[in-house]
Amino acid sequence: MADHNYTADSIKSLDWKEHIRLRPGMYIGKLGDGSSDDDGIYVLLKEVLDNCIDEFVMGFGKEVDIVCDGHAVEVRDHGRGIPLEKLLDCSSKINTGAKYDSEAFKKSVGLNGVGIKAVNALSTSFNIQSYREGDTRQIEYSCGEPKSVDKKNKKTSEENGTFISFIPDDTMFKKYRYRNEYVERMLRYYTYLNKGLTIRYNGKKFRSKNGLKDLLEENLSEDPLYPIIHIEGDDIEVAFTHIEQYGEDYFSFVNGQHTTQGGTHQAAFREGLVKTIRDFSKKNFDAPDIRGGLVAVISVKVQEPVFESQTKTKLGSLTVAPEGESIRLFVGNFLKEKLDNYLHKNPQTADAMLEKIQRSERERKELKGIQKIARERAKKSKVHNRKLRDCRVHLNTKDKNRFKSTLFITEGDSASGSITKARDVQFQGVFSLKGKPLNSFGLTRKVVYENEEFNLVQAALGIEDDLENLRYNQVVIATDADVDGMHIRLLLITFFLQFFPELIRQGHLFVLQTPLFRVRNKKKTFYCYDDAEREAAIKTLGRNPEITRFKGLGEISPDEFKHFIADDIRLDPVKIDVQESLKEMLKFFMGKNTPERQEYIIRNLRFEHDIVGEQAKAKAQDEKSKGTEPELTPDQKSDESEAA
Repeated sequence: MADHNYTADSIKSLDWKEHIRLRPGMYIGKLGDGSSDDDGIYVLLKEVLDNCIDEFVMGFGKEVDIVCDGHAVEVRDHGRGIPLEKLLDCSSKINTGAKYDSEAFKKSVGLNGVGIKAVNALSTSFNIQSYREGDTRQIEYSCGEPKSVDKKNKKTSEENGTFISFIPDDTMFKKYRYRNEYVERMLRYYTYLNKGLTIRYNGKKFRSKNGLKDLLEENLSEDPLYPIIHIEGDDIEVAFTHIEQYGEDYFSFVNGQHTTQGGTHQAAFREGLVKTIRDFSKKNFDAPDIRGGLVAVISVKVQEPVFESQTKTKLGSLTVAPEGESIRLFVGNFLKEKLDNYLHKNPQTADAMLEKIQRSERERKELKGIQKIARERAKKSKVHNRKLRDCRVHLNTKDKNRFKSTLFITEGDSASGSITKARDVQFQGVFSLKGKPLNSFGLTRKVVYENEEFNLVQAALGIEDDLENLRYNQVVIATDADVDGMHIRLLLITFFLQFFPELIRQGHLFVLQTPLFRVRNKKKTFYCYDDAEREAAIKTLGRNPEITRFKGLGEISPDEFKHFIADDIRLDPVKIDVQESLKEMLKFFMGKNTPERQEYIIRNLRFEHDIVGEQAKAKAQDEKSKGTEPELTPDQKSDESEAA
């Protein structure tokens, strides 16, 4: 039926700041509160820093100073400074910037003219000041609206450069806070990719001597099997080694932009590495054998890069410049020359690499028979597996919404039943475990194929060969918040750490947070994830609200569950601390009982009556301050009667 209300008045045009504020995800990805390193507040800082880095790359300004108190940010570079008469345009007009002139910024990240305009629109306070040849101008904004504009130049003794300060809008970034560990990692990456650049953050200095070699050394979770191979060329730098792990792990960059989803340059490296090693060894090794256990960093610089989204996490460019050489040939030829020369000049390194590849080959051949049976079982499972309730959209397709694809791994039928009924069948799949999975610590890849449940998980995710065919962007462990649920969670994380660590390193594995309490009266309902939220809800609702403690996911009705897995879903990302040895960490927590672990548990153990006692003390203190007599707990009453 036609919509008779569809008139010229139905068509609306938003100005630039309204559009950014209405659809921030198009410009900075998710909003977030700063608890995850890909939250929007870090993208805001990055957009400002990218301009500083572009100046450094062009040969202007070797130092950047940053001050951040967790909420407000100040950035001062020492480049050429924005042309004063264009300061207003560069900070508030979309598609305005010097980077359209490819001669001035041939290999820049921010080519779309949006960058700092997004920061401006999403900040309650955004101030920008440029210093050029003894003159300066300043503009102050709020949510993209200019509040104070210098229309004439003022004299200054400051050296050339640009100063920007901003405070993200806390109505959009709820309860946000910049975490130092995420900011510092970002800054280290900038210095690794730009040797000679100095960044000072709250007085702490960051600088790199060895570029990508330093980056790789910092991110190795195990000792390398041979010294890191570090080779450089015009517009390309590579560092890699092998470690004793399954899978492969990449850090890839384009023009200084961390492409967490990889792209054409990473694919070209994977292909070029295989071809070069086959030619060098004169053996036709399988690609998974060559790349098994590989940890690599690749950085390329290309003209006018094309990314798959505004947040620039995946490179889509096919050439290094308009009408130039293909990225595939560019990376392949570089490896063919430089890596081949390196291996001939360093025979011990080459021998150690080939030894690792041959070990992988032997293990794969031993698995061949088991693999064949497992694959047949997996094919049948796609038709008959009642444990997998799939969704319609998957990550390994070209669907524009593929990044929404999620698989919940649950324990038992009651929990999976609630999630299955509440889920969005378009994007959310559910895999139900039979019970507690096997502790895979110290076992070989053989167990993945011999253990039916692990094999079905692997098949459901599509990660048997590598992560290229991963079917879900988010793999979410959804277990009860009790001892059994925590144990299952640990066993699953151990499985992924052992055999698919790149799934975790690339940020695909999460743990679902579910509420512990429901606090409600006749008018309002609050779902609370911890004691602090419960207390706040009780305070808001007033006298005698109904309080329910959820012990398991199966206790939460599907109608309620849909609130926890939709827009307000709370996910804890599973992350690997690069400072800790993966092998040692797994051995400590999942290996055989050791005196060290026993001592750790005893040292950190808290009994329920201790916690209840602390809560009772706090309540008693509160009531005492109000002049009322505190109510005794049963334990305290028992203690008093014994004393009497």
